[in-house]
Amino acid sequence: MEVVDLSLIGARFVTPRRYGDDRGFFSEVYNLRQFAENGIEHAFVQDNHSYSAAKGTVRGLHYQAPPFAQTKLVRVLAGSIYDVIVDVRKGSPNFGQHIGVHLDTTGSQLLVPKGFLHGFITLEPDTHVLYKVDAYYSAEADGCVKWDDPDLGIDWGPAAENATLSDKDRNASSYNNFQTPFVFEA
Repeated sequence: MEVVDLSLIGARFVTPRRYGDDRGFFSEVYNLRQFAENGIEHAFVQDNHSYSAAKGTVRGLHYQAPPFAQTKLVRVLAGSIYDVIVDVRKGSPNFGQHIGVHLDTTGSQLLVPKGFLHGFITLEPDTHVLYKVDAYYSAEADGCVKWDDPDLGIDWGPAAENATLSDKDRNASSYNNFQTPFVFEA
């Protein structure tokens, strides 16, 4: 397994090994011991599967407020996405900064720490995204910030021109009105 630290503290790109032959491939996408050896020690408690029929489907920027804050391990089963995270931890040296990564069926995964807004746009139709979380979902703790807020300055690429959104995402809070419940812990 290859683990690469990204420019935002705590965010990591995880690429499990793949063993292929003429039949296809095999990969351990999650192994508790290997993750712990790489400093990733989260007790994942729930797997979520997202299916998006249309290219240009946006999901985010979502978060779960404490005490239900979630670390996520995101991967793509079919299709591809541009996955974006924004550091909203008070006191973080990266506060307000974002990064985006492309995820597809090559097996790489994005580790999204607690205290980040998270969202993605599908780059292909019929995209399936699977992600592990280390806290159970709570409707009361669920929150959303506008994905295309100009104060964030995220370039979602050409797929965003005709974005497909849920009502929740369409009516999300602006970044300026967002009061972060997260605090950076070194």
